[in-house]
Amino acid sequence: MGALHELYDRYRDRVEFLVVYIREAHPEDGWVLTMNREEQVAVHDPTSAAERREVASTCLTRHAVRMPMVVDGVDDAAARAYGAWPDRLYLIGADGRVAYQGGEGPFGFKPEELGIAIARELETRAG
Repeated sequence: MGALHELYDRYRDRVEFLVVYIREAHPEDGWVLTMNREEQVAVHDPTSAAERREVASTCLTRHAVRMPMVVDGVDDAAARAYGAWPDRLYLIGADGRVAYQGGEGPFGFKPEELGIAIARELETRAG
């Protein structure tokens, strides 16, 4: 979260940031990472909205996320609409259009590209 928190700190007075917690990428009943074992992270894929909110809350705390967070429903509507699984960065412009769509994570998760897109969007707004 370091690079995203840097962007948040730099632009939060001019850009609204929002983390959307979607389907768990590495649940116990799916693809478990060695790193999860080392960090003692053991999460089952939530099957209800309450369970997903609980896992999201744990994520928020464990990763010290400072940005506001909302939780996608168990129907994964937001994740499907934005092709967000396992993670992806977006910038929605003031006019409601997608001003930046990052690549699929983890390899396409590039906060520095988002930073460039934010600066460009703010320049456009300033006219």
